Amino acid sequence: MPPPDVRYAFDERPTDGATQTVADGIRWLRMPLPFALNHINLWLLRDAGGWAIVDTGLGDDASRKHWEALLSSDDLVDPLTRVLVTHMHPDHVGGAGYLARRFGIDLWMAREEYLLCRVLVADTGRDAPDEGVAFYRAAGYPEEALARYRRMFGFFGRYVTPLPETYHRLADRQIVTIGGSRWEIVVGRGHSPEHACLFDADRNVIIGGDMLLPAISANVSVYPTEPRANPLHEWLESLAAIRGRIPADVLVLPAHGKPYYGAHARIDAMIAEHRSRLDALLEFCAEPRRAVDVFPALYRRDVNKDNLMFATGEALAHLNYLVDESLLRVERDDGIDWYRRT
Repeated sequence: MPPPDVRYAFDERPTDGATQTVADGIRWLRMPLPFALNHINLWLLRDAGGWAIVDTGLGDDASRKHWEALLSSDDLVDPLTRVLVTHMHPDHVGGAGYLARRFGIDLWMAREEYLLCRVLVADTGRDAPDEGVAFYRAAGYPEEALARYRRMFGFFGRYVTPLPETYHRLADRQIVTIGGSRWEIVVGRGHSPEHACLFDADRNVIIGGDMLLPAISANVSVYPTEPRANPLHEWLESLAAIRGRIPADVLVLPAHGKPYYGAHARIDAMIAEHRSRLDALLEFCAEPRRAVDVFPALYRRDVNKDNLMFATGEALAHLNYLVDESLLRVERDDGIDWYRRT
């Protein structure tokens, strides 16, 4: 069942590696993911001479097989013309380098997303930095969890094919013409540095990526590279700004789940959810807490070794938000950060 005030536009969805028409000149392509979130939606836009693709899936063998099968089938006769990426997470950008090189097409991406992606891919094969270990120790990780972090470091690049050396920049409020249609770039921050949504006012459609998911809220996390960042402030600010730039009846094409109507109500619900979490967290921190101690105040689901880093990053995003609002104070004792209500 969809959340309240969300109405799905289609009862059916395409099978993995197949497409489905959602509007004139727009096709929905679904790719599998080997994670708990087991799929990603990609969008094919009719372009001069073929199809522009928005997002790519992972850069793994399974995704490549789906791409090769699709592009040699009757389902998609015309070639790819360019690849646009909403943001730099592996399920969105992983296959961009492969597609760009395989089909001789250009990559379009926001600057901060492109540059950070290249930095993270370069980490592949490196040992985990001391600063990263100190970051998770400060959050309260035991030695077993720190050892897992060390083993997992560089994981990002295992699913992302090397990006092209050149790209076309996407920027907020830029108009990108694709096949005669004008798509306005709508940037959101918090989930990633410069997430690019694409809004077509004439057809009243927005490709929302991870900013506008129908049933879940995208992860908003703090990472070792910027331990005192406040991405939750950017996330809430971006959601409010996007709400003011799109109509209430826009058709949302999300990265996960099904296309839906009800964007304004969905944005309101995501903002309210985070506000509720902040209130609960502030109450919970009447006594000193480490980041790993506050999970019960934030999550209904269990936190285990597979989602611990996501849970920690999002917990720190909420803690840092309250610290910046002077509602919590943080003190370090023997390498551990303790948070308490002011």
